Amino acid sequence: MADPNTIFWLAVIAVVIVLFFDYTNGFHDAANIVATIIASRAMTPVQAVIIVGTFEFLGPLLGGTAVANTIGKFVTLSDVQSVLSLAILICGLLGAIVWNLATWYFGIPSSSSHALVGGIAGAVVVSVGADHVVWGFSELMKGQVTGIVKVLAALLLSPVIGFGMGFLIKRIMGALLNRATPAVNSKLRGAQFFTAAGLAFSHGANDAQKSMGMLTLVLLLGGFIPKFEVPFWVMLACATAITLGILSGGWRIVRTLGFAIFRVRPIHALSSQLTSAIVILTASVIGAPVSTTHVVATSIMGIGSADNPRAVRWKKAKDIAVTWVVTIPGSAFVSIICYALLNLYLGTCKP
Repeated sequence: MADPNTIFWLAVIAVVIVLFFDYTNGFHDAANIVATIIASRAMTPVQAVIIVGTFEFLGPLLGGTAVANTIGKFVTLSDVQSVLSLAILICGLLGAIVWNLATWYFGIPSSSSHALVGGIAGAVVVSVGADHVVWGFSELMKGQVTGIVKVLAALLLSPVIGFGMGFLIKRIMGALLNRATPAVNSKLRGAQFFTAAGLAFSHGANDAQKSMGMLTLVLLLGGFIPKFEVPFWVMLACATAITLGILSGGWRIVRTLGFAIFRVRPIHALSSQLTSAIVILTASVIGAPVSTTHVVATSIMGIGSADNPRAVRWKKAKDIAVTWVVTIPGSAFVSIICYALLNLYLGTCKP
């Protein structure tokens, strides 16, 4: 039987790493929330931080646990001894964190959700085998969407929906404001206080739940809780960590989302925030983890296409698409390296 002290300290380390991942998630995704606000000059950076920070914190507390249940159950480690299972989670989370920080450093709007899924799945497959990942293919044949299939479907479809909804909403708003004078821009900027709040809330409700799911899984595998049920203190801790990350801000990516894809004006910013908030909040309700980065980016592309397709910088869109493809295998590779190093030097990763 594993030493209880070893399990305890591994669990403590895992909890700290989960919360740090949550922080980097907020840090990395801050630009997704504030980019269009800043680019359209609807708020000052200080105003944006106050509005976004407040509603980001409320999202995890009031947004339910559907996404946490999805993320916490796409791998099965209950039949793996506690020391090994906790070590696997630690390696997977480290893979996601390294990928988040690397893409932030280079100003690439990659997905924290992709990174988490790739990191955890990579560590699980290399350590205990692919059968410990809930792929969901057999369930799909029975009409049930679960496991990796559910996660990947959400990550794949949400940018497409974001593009389509952005295109549609911009066309509708353009028709409604066809005869408006430039003075309407002040009202459009004012309306962004509400749409930005909605986007921040939806981001907190979806993204923080991914960390909530991982943290609850740590507690379950460590034997600290009897079943997979998210405790309130976990919600509070994850809400705090992601909000602190948002307040720190990954401002490098603001330039990519706010300026490099399409020249954002007040009507575009409002349309993007409204589109993104609807898509992400809907996904949170049905338990589908989505990438805020890619929903926001594709909504801007859709809006730009509705306005003037030639004005959209499609090369930057291609760069984002490439990142979308390589993030899961990239973070998985990093987590595999972390597992190999841990196994080599500590010897704690042997079944």
